[in-house]
Amino acid sequence: MNLEALADFNLVAAHGGFGRAGRMSGRSKATLSRHVSELEHSLGVRLIERGSQSLRLTDEGRALHERTDGLLSEIAEAGEAIVLGASTPRGRLRVSAPMVFAHVALPRIGTRFALAYPEVKLEIVAEDRKVDPVEDGYDLVIRIDPSPDERLIGRRFLIDERLIVALPDMPRPQAAPDGGPRPVKAVLLNATSPNVVWQMKSDLEGEVLFKPEPILRFSSLLMVRDAVLAGAGAALLPKLLVAGDIEAGRIVCWGTHAGPSVEIWALQSSRRLIGAKVRAFLDVMERAFPARVFGPAP
Repeated sequence: MNLEALADFNLVAAHGGFGRAGRMSGRSKATLSRHVSELEHSLGVRLIERGSQSLRLTDEGRALHERTDGLLSEIAEAGEAIVLGASTPRGRLRVSAPMVFAHVALPRIGTRFALAYPEVKLEIVAEDRKVDPVEDGYDLVIRIDPSPDERLIGRRFLIDERLIVALPDMPRPQAAPDGGPRPVKAVLLNATSPNVVWQMKSDLEGEVLFKPEPILRFSSLLMVRDAVLAGAGAALLPKLLVAGDIEAGRIVCWGTHAGPSVEIWALQSSRRLIGAKVRAFLDVMERAFPARVFGPAP
């Protein structure tokens, strides 16, 4: 079996088409198509059904892809590790990260990495959709509170917390006469439930409940933060996003949300070995957060 043809078949299968596989790998569609045809001829079975508008793996093609894709990735990375040893990481490194974390932390982290490892071509994409490292061509994906997924492996590198914040001159609501949640003008995400209640831990008052009354709703936490700074109301935001504003006195923290902490993970496909460039990027990222945990707000 021609391993180059097998690798090109797995590339096409992973990306769902010759065109997308070609764009992600830089290889021509003609070469990919020829190699897949050669592999089908050598095996004597059809691996891909080629329609006018779509491509579909046959049962044989799906079985071959599932059994060989991970093995080829490990062979390639083992060869790279042997050739490079513990030397300088090199090659292309694609990282997907949530919008807030990407905008707040990764320009600084990415710059440190690029200066330390000039032979790596680093590409960081900020997006909130749930990507697949293999299908979308990423070496590493950063996720907030990820659900368990046997296809992914990685490490938690940061724990954050959510804070209730507002402008310094915005009065904090007093206790309601009926003892219920205190109403407060708020800026919310679009997806926030209309019945949401903020449960806050405060050193001054213990546990306090707020009932946010939305003045504005946005699709992005970055937009929510900017609206708070403009005086629209209070908001529930990750400390990672507002720590600098609190330190500078632009906003104040009323208290910490009583819900679970926020876990930030770096993940990659379980089919792949951890390459030198991925390991180096993780090391740079973890050095940027030596405490691993954001402590109580100032």
